[in-house]
Parts: sequence; structure tokens; C-alpha cells
Amino acid sequence: MSRVGHGHGHSHALSAEPASQRVRTLLMWLLVPLALATVIGAALLYPFGHEQKTGAQVGLHQTPVAAVVTGLAENCGEKCVAITVRMTDGAANGQSITIPSVNGPGAPSFRIGDEVVLSYAGSQPQAAESYQIVDFQRGWSLWVLALLFAAAVLLLGRWQGLAALGALLLSFVVLVLFIMPSILAGENPLMVAVVGAGLIMFMVLYLTHGISARTSTAVLGTLVSLALIGVLGALFSAAAKLTGLDEDTTNLVTILGTGIDTRGLLLAGTLIGALGVLDDVTVTQTSAVWELRRANDKLTWRELFAAGSRIGRDHMSSVVNTLVMAYAGAALPLLLAISLAGRSMGEILTAQQIAQEIVRTLVGSIGLVAAIPVTTALAALVAVRQEVAPAPEPEPEPEPEPEKPTVKARKPAPQPAKPRPDRIEGDLFGYDADKGPWERPSAPRARRAAPARPAPPARRRSSD
Repeated sequence: MSRVGHGHGHSHALSAEPASQRVRTLLMWLLVPLALATVIGAALLYPFGHEQKTGAQVGLHQTPVAAVVTGLAENCGEKCVAITVRMTDGAANGQSITIPSVNGPGAPSFRIGDEVVLSYAGSQPQAAESYQIVDFQRGWSLWVLALLFAAAVLLLGRWQGLAALGALLLSFVVLVLFIMPSILAGENPLMVAVVGAGLIMFMVLYLTHGISARTSTAVLGTLVSLALIGVLGALFSAAAKLTGLDEDTTNLVTILGTGIDTRGLLLAGTLIGALGVLDDVTVTQTSAVWELRRANDKLTWRELFAAGSRIGRDHMSSVVNTLVMAYAGAALPLLLAISLAGRSMGEILTAQQIAQEIVRTLVGSIGLVAAIPVTTALAALVAVRQEVAPAPEPEPEPEPEPEKPTVKARKPAPQPAKPRPDRIEGDLFGYDADKGPWERPSAPRARRAAPARPAPPARRRSSD
């Protein structure tokens, strides 16, 4: 795994908090000597004045030439295709040549319009025999992917994402301008990797998360874990008698023509490969402890450590699996090739090329697992001595405006109820006067209890 920047799908914004004088003094005494040692080590290991031989100076006479496929013809024999290309740079720029290429399983397929790379190794630029198709041009696709990646990081992280991109760029600068030249110049690869990882760690963490007690604690945890990975890697590489010589390393040693510590090169790759996941673990644990401290400033060191460790256990399984899968994915073609040899599983796992990947994976995983308690303990020690930032006071609510007086409409004075007459006088149609005056029933029950009476016959009025 070659991740040298911060990642793993997490975002940790370590905001600055007021640090007490004791915390600042403690961190200064721990980190300043380590930072000075990293800078001094970089100055001592950098190959000032060394001119590295390249190309024909080290026996590599192959010169890349860009070209475009303009024609295809299957007339050069069985499992062969004649490819006509037009060169777009080099000594024969603009000229076309026809190059035979293998056609069959495992061979690349070409189409008209493909942009390819030729290898020029002869003294006659116009002769087809001087060229060979070795690769495709893929610069534009990688640029598009890089722009999409940068846009996604900026869209989600904004200023934090911009800082992350800057840290990633600085990581590649250290890798290309310090680690690679120093190793090629003959310096000890393990020492170069330790110093280079320190430079990357200081720049990436402080640039991405700012200068604060939290970030300094994460830096300390990362340094301790890196030292553990380096020690364990050296011990078990020697115990397993790993030489670090695989096909690529053998070619490198042959080209350089000088001695190079191939086992140290193996350990350097282990350190750099674990660094990207390691800083994610340390930052996560430090942030968790700080948030626990902010939520309850009465927690002791032991309580902070116990609570942070419980959080770290959940994180541990995912990061270890990430590292193992990364190394297994890189070694998958090798695993498939060795399995075809008909060897037993024990023989496959103890072979040189597989055993070195196992050592890388397990040593890096041990360092990641150890980073959780180490960083949690450091964070708890620092956090209990740090002032807790007071929670922001809520803004006072605006006072309600006084209500405007409203004019209420006058209600009319209640009118006294008119008394109901007990007797109704007058001529009532259908009333029998022989039964006396009509009276209102005293209660509803009386009305219901009264038997139904037939209506009296209508009286005729006399005409007198």
C-alpha cells in the first residue's frame, strides 16, 4: 500500500483549543527534539552534489517516442498483426512505419486512432526495426481523473479539502525529491524511509489539522507507532532471512551496478505503506479523547483511556482489514502465478516473494493495533491537563414587542327576559272553553303523562 497522505474516508477537523502552560511545555519538550532530528536527518541523508546517471548512462538505451495507430493488417503470419503508426515526436517526427506485434491471449489489442508509446533503441530513426510498441499513452485520462478527485475533495471539504490536497502534494514532493534520490544515491533505505515518513507526517498533519495540542498528540502517537513498525520489521526480516530480492529489485540492482540494501528497501516500503493508515488511526483516537473530555471534564485519565480504547477497538478491525486487503490486492497476480506451480499452501506462503508480503502486512498491522492504546494513552495524559473550551453561550432571545392596545367593541346591555304568562287569554282556535281556562304544563313530565285527548269539534260562530 503506497498511501502517504491522509484518507480512509474520515474527516477530522481538530479545532484549536486553549492549551495550558503545562500542556504547551510538555509537548514542546517532546516534539521539538524530534522535529529537529528529522530536519537534521534529512540534511545529512540528502545527496547534495550527487548527479544520478539515467538513460543511456546506466545502460538503458530505450528512448520513448509518441505515435498514433493509423492502420492494422493481419498479414504478418500466425498470431501476428502488422500495426502502422505515425510518430508525433522524436527524430522521425511525422513519418509512418509498420511494426509487427503479437496477436493472441494476453496481448494488447489496438484500434486505429490509439495513441501509443514506441521504444526507440537503434541508430536509424527511419527503420521500423529500431522501434517497438511498449505502451499506450494515457495522460489525458489520468488528468481527468485527478481533476474529478480534486473537485470531489474541494466540494465536500472546502477549505479543509484544499489543505488536504496541499498535504498530498507535499507528500509526493518528499517522496520524489528526497526519498527516491537518497536511496538511489546509496543511502540506507530504512533510515531514509524513517526520516521521509517523519517529514511527511509533520507537514501533512499540521497542514491539514492545524497547530494545536490535539495535532501534536497525534504526531507523537504516529512517531511511536512508526518506530515500532521499523523495529519489528528489521527483527522479523532478519529472522525470516528475507533478502528483498524480487524481479523488480533485481532489475534495479542490475541497472545501478552498485550495492543497495535490498532488505532495507523492503522495510522502507513497509513504513511508507503503513503511514497513510497510521495517521488516520492516531488522529481519530486523539479526536475521540478530546471530545470525551469536552463532554465531561470530570473524567480522570483512566476513565478517558478506557472510553477511548472502546472506540478504538471498533476502528481497529476496519484499518487492519484495509491494510491486509491492500497488500493482498497488490500481490494477487503473484499469488495466482505461484498457485499454478502445483505447490502446497505451506510452500506458497513461505516462498520469498509471498513471505515478504506477509511480513509487511503483519508488521504494519501490529503497528496499527499498537497505535490505538499508545495514542489513546498520550491523548488522555494531555487532555486531562488541558483547559476545556467553554461551550458557546446561546444568544439571548429578543424581547417580545409590547402589544398595541386594541379598542374593544361595546357589548349591548343584556335585556331582562320577559316573564312567560301562566295563562293565555283570547280566542284560541280549537280550544274548549267549557273545561275552564287553559294552563301551561308545569313540567315536561306532565306533558308526557297527559293522555291524548281527541280534538274538540270546531265551534261555529253564531251569526248573531
